[in-house]
Amino acid sequence: MGGTTLGGTAGVGGGSGDADGAGAAESGVGAQAQAQGQGQGQGQGAAPPPATVAPAATEGEKGIGSDPLTDDELARAEGLALTPPAAAAQQNVEGGRGPQHLGTLLADPLPGDGTRRAEVRFYDYAKDELVTRTVNLGTGKVERSAAQRGVQPSAHPEELREALELILASPLGKGVKEDYKDATGKQLTSTGQLWFNGDVYRPYREANVPAQLADCGEHRCVRLVTKVLNGAWINTRNLIVDLSARTVTRVG
Repeated sequence: MGGTTLGGTAGVGGGSGDADGAGAAESGVGAQAQAQGQGQGQGQGAAPPPATVAPAATEGEKGIGSDPLTDDELARAEGLALTPPAAAAQQNVEGGRGPQHLGTLLADPLPGDGTRRAEVRFYDYAKDELVTRTVNLGTGKVERSAAQRGVQPSAHPEELREALELILASPLGKGVKEDYKDATGKQLTSTGQLWFNGDVYRPYREANVPAQLADCGEHRCVRLVTKVLNGAWINTRNLIVDLSARTVTRVG
């Protein structure tokens, strides 16, 4: 019974020898031959090539339908919206000529009209006005233009950077510089040494608004959060920057 059982096991394993060693050897040879046979059907047993990511399609000059605006369309829309001579009298966040660009979006299509349009938003610091212009990217014409006071969309990164510049130049920025020195052992001399973000300061959400910030809402005011690059947070939430008046006020 024992010999019969061993013989049967060897047969199942792929060998048919009379001794265990011979059966094992034959089993190994059979397995190797089987693997080679499979390998020939799979490219000589080589591993499948690594997966590759197909490169993104080259962005066209013009988008189609509801596709996001291409870089070319964004540049074209902004250029068309900055129509002289009005733009020359407007001011950006740094007080330079021309309004502050806030953003450009694909405008909603008109019923039955497949023409792509862009809605370009600027802020004119000379008049504290939000300027919105709708540009027809097909004809190159500004179809609508509107100016609003007291409307404050989210802040642009350039505005946040200018706010941080004003904080560091203000006497109230002394604490920020001290916190940076404590955290790093180095002097804080430029905005590039900090990570920062923020948004528009909305006084109607605040319980106590200092008199110096009473114009926020009509003026463009922002609040920042900052931290050392890859390091500790630095508290600037109690410093509100009025970008229109170019002042810094402590709250709370």
